[in-house]
Amino acid sequence: MSESPSAFEPGAQDPQRTIDEIFILFARRGGDAYFGEPVSQLDHALQAAFAAQRAGATSVLITAALLHDVGHLLHDLPEDCADDGVDDRHEELGARWLIRRFGPEVVEPIRLHVSAKRYLCAADPEYHAALSPASQQSLALQGGPFTAAELAQFKAGPFADAAIALRKWDDIAKIPGLPTPPLEHFRRHIEAALNRSVAASS
Repeated sequence: MSESPSAFEPGAQDPQRTIDEIFILFARRGGDAYFGEPVSQLDHALQAAFAAQRAGATSVLITAALLHDVGHLLHDLPEDCADDGVDDRHEELGARWLIRRFGPEVVEPIRLHVSAKRYLCAADPEYHAALSPASQQSLALQGGPFTAAELAQFKAGPFADAAIALRKWDDIAKIPGLPTPPLEHFRRHIEAALNRSVAASS
C-alpha cells in the first residue's frame, strides 16, 4: 500500500474557499460519465453521500462519501482510460488535493477506498463476484485482491472500518435516476467536516 499524504496543514485554506472549489469542480466535471456505469460523476457522489446519511454516518464520513472520487474530477485522462490499461490512481490524486483542506478523518477513508475494495475482494468471495464489470476491470489494474499479509496490514489500520463503510456506499451508488438531495443539501456536512478538521489541528 502507498504512503499516506503529508499531514493536514491547519489554515492552509479558508473553509469557504474550499466549499466554493468543491462546488465549482462538480459544476465543471460532475456531468462527466462515471466509467462503465449508468450514472454521472455527480450522480455517483450524491448517491454515495445520501447512502452514508441514511446509514446515520457522521458529517465527516458523509463528506468523505461525497468526495471519495474527487480525483476523477482533477485529472485530464479520458473517462475510459481503464480500457487502455491505465489506472488513474484517483484515490491518491484526490487525497493529495484534499489534505490541504480536510483532516485525516475525511482524507484517509478516501485514500483507502480502493484498498478497501481489494480487502473486501480477498475477505469475501461473494463481494468479489458481485462487483460491476467496470469495477472488476479497475480492480485488475489496482492490483487485484489483497494477499493474506496485505489483508492483515489493511485491517490493522486506524481508518480501515471507515474505508470499508465508504467502499460499500460507493458500490451501491450506481443507480440511474435514483432521487437524491442536491449538492447544496450536503453543504452543512462539508462545513462541519471542515470545522472539525480545523478544531482537531489547533
